[in-house]
Amino acid sequence: MSNATQTPEARHRAIDSEPQYIDAPMTASAAFLVLAINPGDQALETVRAVLGSTADLIKDIRGRANGETFTANVGIGHRVWLTLTGKAEPRELTAFREIKGAKHTAISTPGDLLCHIRAASTDLIIEFEKILLEAFGDAVIAVDDVAGFRYFDGRDLLEFVDGTANPDGLDLPAATLVGDEDPDHAGGSYVVVQKYLHNLAAWRAQAAETQEAIIGRTKFDNVELADASEGQKSHKTLCTITDEEGEHDILRDNMPFAVPGRGEYGTYFIGYSRHLWVIEKMLERMFIGDPPPLHDRILDYSTPVSGATFFVPPRQFLADLSD
Repeated sequence: MSNATQTPEARHRAIDSEPQYIDAPMTASAAFLVLAINPGDQALETVRAVLGSTADLIKDIRGRANGETFTANVGIGHRVWLTLTGKAEPRELTAFREIKGAKHTAISTPGDLLCHIRAASTDLIIEFEKILLEAFGDAVIAVDDVAGFRYFDGRDLLEFVDGTANPDGLDLPAATLVGDEDPDHAGGSYVVVQKYLHNLAAWRAQAAETQEAIIGRTKFDNVELADASEGQKSHKTLCTITDEEGEHDILRDNMPFAVPGRGEYGTYFIGYSRHLWVIEKMLERMFIGDPPPLHDRILDYSTPVSGATFFVPPRQFLADLSD
């Protein structure tokens, strides 16, 4: 049914569920800004007003982008959802659950708001963050702020192509956007973020064949390797979630980050999903193992130092916060 032939009620529902920029293309630059909201009613009032005007700020930055890509998504965490929005929570929204395996742990860290910013150049990101944080004032405190960059042909700093299994076409909204199963939050998306630090010296000490077995793909041309039939599974296999309904995809928009002068090299993982349980299942398989205790061997070289969960509501939901 076209917009011209939709009933007013149907058009209204479509506008209310219009998603944020979940499907925006990977860009040359990105930033991951995690904020905690300070106590007090005044802080909440300020945050509502700023989030409600986020669309205008995005539009202003785009006007200065000379036609280049610029998008920003805002996610809200479990701790502040009810007090900030006054609305019922999305059905699966919880705080990030720590996952403790025999050797490695996916830790949970604070975070009430997430701003995932993607742009063709870093200047646009800096300008957006500067204006946004000036508007928030002392209502928030920055918990983390990571600048990511595109590394050659979309590789991570372990030198493998990242995000190869991402859904596309009609599979993309089906995998990332909440639907009729939670109609009050249709058009939204669950998002999990983790910051991983790499031990590049230890990784580079491994033969290419060993690295490929750990990842589950060839290093040079990114060809999938056959799944192990038993015993130790690759990263690719452990992150593939299937059940009686088939395979459940998520959208990864991971970015490398680095501060070479401090010897800091890492990957910022960000995964969007229609169902939070899919990402949680991936992490369980990675950290606990399938079967236990055969954890994902990538964790022997990549250590998570943060972990937080958010819900990215539709655009109109954010706009209404300032009313």
